[in-house]
Amino acid sequence: QVQLVESGGGLVQAGGSLRLSCAASGRTFGSYALGWFRQAPGKEREFLAAISGNGVSTRYAGSVKGRFTISRDNAKNAMYLQMNNLRPEDTAVYYCAVSSNYYSNYPSAYYSWGQGTQVTVSS
Repeated sequence: QVQLVESGGGLVQAGGSLRLSCAASGRTFGSYALGWFRQAPGKEREFLAAISGNGVSTRYAGSVKGRFTISRDNAKNAMYLQMNNLRPEDTAVYYCAVSSNYYSNYPSAYYSWGQGTQVTVSS
């Protein structure tokens, strides 16, 4: 079983940057795809980005493409989300999870969710 722990959230002004990390323990890290989601109060969990097991393939939601970059370091059992040009509407709890289907945007296709890290963007 994989355990994931997110970190790196915080308070940032609009236009600023943050880098989130997702640390993994458990079975072979490079054998599975991963994804980032976020959930704002009163809203559904939203897909942001996914990355293949070897890190070669990535894909993004339109709302973050060009601003956010997903990456992973399999030697460190870690995945990252570099977030630039942050906006107040990016305020949410951010989650990482293991993907059972790299091409799916649905939370139901992901498992082993972390506890989340809060990102707050002030205007």
